[in-house]
Amino acid sequence: MRVDDFDFELPVQSIALRPARPRDSARLLCVDPHDDAPLSDCGIRDLPELLRSGDALVFNNTRVIAARLSGIRHREDTTANVSFTLLKPLDASTWTALARPAKRLRAGDRIEFGAKQSVCLLGILWGRIESRGEGGEVTIAFDFHGPALEEAIAALGQMPLPPYIASRRATDAQDMDDYQTVYAQKTGAVAAPTAGLHFTPELFGALDAKGISRHFVTLHVGAGTFLPVKVEDTGDHVMHAEWGEVAQKTADELNDVRKAGGRLIAVGSTAMRLLESAADESGLIRNFSGETDIFMTPGYRFRAVDAMLTNFHLPRSTLFMLVSAFCGLETMRDAYTHAIASGYRFYSYGDACLLHPAGQKK
Repeated sequence: MRVDDFDFELPVQSIALRPARPRDSARLLCVDPHDDAPLSDCGIRDLPELLRSGDALVFNNTRVIAARLSGIRHREDTTANVSFTLLKPLDASTWTALARPAKRLRAGDRIEFGAKQSVCLLGILWGRIESRGEGGEVTIAFDFHGPALEEAIAALGQMPLPPYIASRRATDAQDMDDYQTVYAQKTGAVAAPTAGLHFTPELFGALDAKGISRHFVTLHVGAGTFLPVKVEDTGDHVMHAEWGEVAQKTADELNDVRKAGGRLIAVGSTAMRLLESAADESGLIRNFSGETDIFMTPGYRFRAVDAMLTNFHLPRSTLFMLVSAFCGLETMRDAYTHAIASGYRFYSYGDACLLHPAGQKK
């Protein structure tokens, strides 16, 4: 399909720069292609009433690291300011990262982090540029490794807010809480699974009372989730890979939910991508551990997921393509048109949709 088919106009004022407070006060647009009224305006707190006893919510329990680092490049007797967004660990001391401006870097450069900050350990974190690739990606080897490196990054780094927020305001201490789900557990993401940001202990209590179970998988979200699709045809796009895991116990529990007549509701596109990667042709979910680069566009046959909760996505993005594959492109175009006209807040800190699939009745 043409990437232009997934384009739409979004007023800049629709982009949320801060989340709803409290988290579960966000709005929720319910989208059901099979309903006589396919669009209905609800709230996140309505979720227990919108789901059934016996349904299961599937969450991504990845934890976001403070992946944005500012440093000083040292080369002979010259210096330059550079910034990095960590992308993926290669081993206990080496990461791939997106550098800005990358043109100031070359292999062998030493990078000093923390020169103007107070940090644990020796007060300074040093790294060495091992290589520079296309598009600003570099490999950087740090002098620390393992837990010591993790501690230094946590102390020196900032939350890696998406470009559409970071370009309009500075990251601050509040983002350390706001850009993390309340159930985050397994460290490794450089972007938040944002549909999960809406959940609170109070909402979990209401879901428990309704008999809706919750289950956790792990997908370490990469910065590639924000990369634009630069090709003209979706068939030419190369999807970024992300590491994920579905434990055997979790797979068994989810299969049992379906056998009992319950539905699996993916909380976010990352949970959706992982569950679909772990499912076989019959829809049975298997244990899974490894990288997935699954790319869902209209025509994809969904096997594991019966509904999904997700935020509003960028035009021309792989995520808008995913929801269009799930609900139908025209349905999602209508939903986004309604959302913009009705003042819904978009993107990572914005409101959410509860989506039902186009291919089957709920």
